[in-house]
Amino acid sequence: MTTLSAFRGFTNGLPEQDQVMPVLFIGHGSPMNGIEDTEFSRRWTQMAKEITKPKAVLVVSAHWFTKGTKITAMDFPKTIHDFGGFPQELFDVQYPAPGNPALAKETAGLLHSAHVELDHDWGLDHGAWTIIRHMYPEADIPVLQLSIDYTKGPQYHYDLAKELSALRKKGVLIIGSGNMVHNLRMVAWDRLNDNEYGYDWAKNINGKFKALIQDGDHKPLINYSTLGRDAMLAIPTPEHYLPLMYTLGVKGTKDNISFFNDKAVGGSLTMTSVKIG
Repeated sequence: MTTLSAFRGFTNGLPEQDQVMPVLFIGHGSPMNGIEDTEFSRRWTQMAKEITKPKAVLVVSAHWFTKGTKITAMDFPKTIHDFGGFPQELFDVQYPAPGNPALAKETAGLLHSAHVELDHDWGLDHGAWTIIRHMYPEADIPVLQLSIDYTKGPQYHYDLAKELSALRKKGVLIIGSGNMVHNLRMVAWDRLNDNEYGYDWAKNINGKFKALIQDGDHKPLINYSTLGRDAMLAIPTPEHYLPLMYTLGVKGTKDNISFFNDKAVGGSLTMTSVKIG
């Protein structure tokens, strides 16, 4: 069992380093990706091998929607099974990564535009652990979660994210976890395992999102309601889309853009993911 003493070194703060960490937006999809060997989970594993091992991971997950902004600040965040109707095997998963209370406090201090509450009740929800257990299966890297304030719009979250940029210089991997296109009400459940099946509107708007991201044209992405009917079908509620704002908001002027897991599933979902840097 991992003990707190094993991670005491993380409480002394993280020094700046020469290399700037990349930033990821990851389409997490079904919680079953957390335990299954899929093309998506395999790519998460491969991504961890392609980038520098981070000093810590900060996740903005679609599944922690709060009034106000919170950050996990406990020594060891619990594994949250925030779903229903799945096999017991999924509920049995524990991901015992440490937290980093000192980094949580430092991060809260960076966010001048928001009062950030240090939270000791949440943990790692499936938007975080289903991905990270494939990337870092040893659970030897501190993981924190930053909540999404549901009272605020995309521009607020995009601007708030900019204040997190300094973390990239300290070896922190920032991950936005959601889905660009996420309309559960229109899912073709009989085609959920077909990783090539997307409705025309879903593929069209996903392509538009990608083009805007590639071009660095963030304004239409922030004001996505101006992109028409397809965008509103893709984002009937904002929680899975807003993590993208935290990824785009910390993009530097020299960062390269690449896409991975660029597939549609179930007609009305896309797993399209973005690496910045």
